[in-house]
Amino acid sequence: MPTPITKKGYEALKAELDRLRKVERAKNIEAIAEARAHGDLSENAEYDAAKERQGFIESRIVELGSKLADARIIETAGRVSDTIVFGATVLVIEQESQSKREYTLVGQDEADMKVNRISIQSPVGKALIGKRVGDFVEVTTPVKMVEYEVVEIRFEEL
Repeated sequence: MPTPITKKGYEALKAELDRLRKVERAKNIEAIAEARAHGDLSENAEYDAAKERQGFIESRIVELGSKLADARIIETAGRVSDTIVFGATVLVIEQESQSKREYTLVGQDEADMKVNRISIQSPVGKALIGKRVGDFVEVTTPVKMVEYEVVEIRFEEL
């Protein structure tokens, strides 16, 4: 099943994969060779660290390759929808505090709360999908039940 992703998110994963393949892998091979040159490998912490790093790099390369193969880029710029879907930027009002919050619904690999990007698979993301302006949404958090009113839905280039 394809995984939705923004064009920017796809490009970021592709850039990381290229960097790992072309830069990090080569640097790590050099680090392993240098550590080997130090002699006895049984008590060589540099060698152990470089081998561990090699395992991380190789597994991340496989993981990113798989994610990119399953990715389906969803264009968000200029999109029009009166319901909340992947890529929507949503303005909500938290009912208890009357505070406004804005979330952009993205794929799991793109989620970043520092810039209000939440995964469509998160509790808030799941609750918002399919809603319209004026709808109320209840989200159960680990601490309490939060109710939001959907105030605005828009689409921007992501």
